[in-house]
Amino acid sequence: MKHVKSIGHVAVSVKDIERSLDFYVNKLGFEEMFRLEQDDRLWIVYLRITDTQYLELFPDAVGDSAPPFANVGFNHLCLEVDDIDGAIAELTGKGVPLTSGKTLGVDHNYQAWIADPEGNRIELMQLGEKALQLQAIARLRRERA
Repeated sequence: MKHVKSIGHVAVSVKDIERSLDFYVNKLGFEEMFRLEQDDRLWIVYLRITDTQYLELFPDAVGDSAPPFANVGFNHLCLEVDDIDGAIAELTGKGVPLTSGKTLGVDHNYQAWIADPEGNRIELMQLGEKALQLQAIARLRRERA
């Protein structure tokens, strides 16, 4: 659809809202923007990733953790970073363990992995100079010119 500008938000159901807010606000540095209530109960906490991209946290999820990697549905959240080594140092300094260390992916991007308190997988990605995404965008722009 040609009218889509970006991903506006990703919604994640969490079991423990305070533990999740500690992770996303205090460790990842997202800002809490507002809260919505429904039937006099907390329904959604809206966190800012960028001025136009947000993370919605829905409290009181059921189950013990996120589904395994191969399950149908949401697989992971990817956060693009400008300095993966700096991001890793910052997060590990705040006590966030890596679930997978820095590697160069097949798409020519550096990546490392963490998980939120509910086990949701989060990829940290730094675009590489030979990133397939950048090559694809350049090709698309040439074709459209």
